[in-house]
Amino acid sequence: MTINIYNTLTRKKEPFQSLEKGKVKMYVCGPTVYNYIHIGNARPAIVFDAVRRFLEYRGYDVNYVMNFTDVDDKIIKAANELGEEVQDVSERFINAYLADVDALGVKIANHHPRVTETMDDIIAFIETLVEKGHAYEAAGDVYFKTRSFDNYGKLSHQSVEDLRSGARIQVGEKKDDPLDFTLWKQAKPGEIAWKSPWGEGRPGWHIECSAMVQKYLGETIDIHAGGQDLTFPHHENEIAQSEASTGKHFANYWMHNGYININNEKMSKSLGNFVLAHDLMKKHDPQVIRFFMLSVHYRNPINFSDSLLESAKNSLDRIVNAYQNLEHRKQSSTNLDKDIQSWLEKIDNYEQRFTDEMDDDFNTANAISVLFDITKDANLYLQSKQTSEQVIEKFQSTLSSLMEILGIQLVQQEDLLDEEIDAMIQDRIEARKNRNFALADEIRDKLKDKNIVLEDTAQGTRWKRV
Repeated sequence: MTINIYNTLTRKKEPFQSLEKGKVKMYVCGPTVYNYIHIGNARPAIVFDAVRRFLEYRGYDVNYVMNFTDVDDKIIKAANELGEEVQDVSERFINAYLADVDALGVKIANHHPRVTETMDDIIAFIETLVEKGHAYEAAGDVYFKTRSFDNYGKLSHQSVEDLRSGARIQVGEKKDDPLDFTLWKQAKPGEIAWKSPWGEGRPGWHIECSAMVQKYLGETIDIHAGGQDLTFPHHENEIAQSEASTGKHFANYWMHNGYININNEKMSKSLGNFVLAHDLMKKHDPQVIRFFMLSVHYRNPINFSDSLLESAKNSLDRIVNAYQNLEHRKQSSTNLDKDIQSWLEKIDNYEQRFTDEMDDDFNTANAISVLFDITKDANLYLQSKQTSEQVIEKFQSTLSSLMEILGIQLVQQEDLLDEEIDAMIQDRIEARKNRNFALADEIRDKLKDKNIVLEDTAQGTRWKRV
């Protein structure tokens, strides 16, 4: 069966066909790193990680890119309030993000580009837009000429005239049209800045992602994803500036996850009802949080409360307990079961049902219902007087592999071998040589989670078990 994806661009489900056979280019908008992430930020990290895992299960080689916005007004404000450098604030919260999502079972991306490391590419991108007549400089700022792009509004399904009626030029802006948006902003005194053909400054938010997509994935990609709130203006602006620059289609499939509500109210800082993932994981098992997030289809809003998380824990426990009961019974199996083949075929059918549900726009909610059906049958099977080790192992391997697609471990990983530790340390050394400090820190934290402590010395990196 073909994977079908709901495409925000066309507002319908479409059969997935990758640009290159067997490969997927996928970009997910990452966080602006000025604080710990809240559960609204955690949702896209979890759901699109599950999408990536399922695509890999279906045989695709996924080049997965998720950026860090490490220079922004919010980061500058946080740095000023804390009396710190912008780089120090962003570095701290990048590490915090990676630690949080790792605990939530999110695989590290193939690339985690940062704005500050992509500045030359961003400036070159803006220069191209200016040369092609799609952007203009105004007293040190550079704006995208929105009306120069004929299809503006095609993602959010809004007309230029409708958008213009609600657009305003803010105090201090020098743009020609209220719809025009910032590509480069002149630095204020004392702000972090980079040299450019238009003077010292820094990029606008939207151009950053376009430049990073192009650098790491190319001019046209398969899937671009993010939260529903990014559809307009961020993703709309990405399309406009990218397609104006290259003359090519930017992304074939646009995916957006729904909002999170807190006790039936939309989560927002103005209401003071947002919940930090960092704090939530002190109260609840990260695997339960992940399971809860995936228990609702990614496009639907999800309501959060402690009671719903407790319910998710009970549901996850049903699956975990069934797996453990199978393991216990395996030791005393008689292998006299006469219906081995029919049971094996039935379990295979469950795996196919799971795949069918995920093929239908990554419906994790329905896929989880299939896991409950497997659990129910496993418990029924264990009531039999005669059981087969082969059937039990089939139940276990199927539950384990399908839960792995959802990013949830049923079996605790064993301690790392010495050679595995040495290999990870070597990967960390290479990451640091390449100035990929996020990856280096991620490796260090993973070793720490396995009770392996590193010590960097003049003679090299030493490690010990604690």
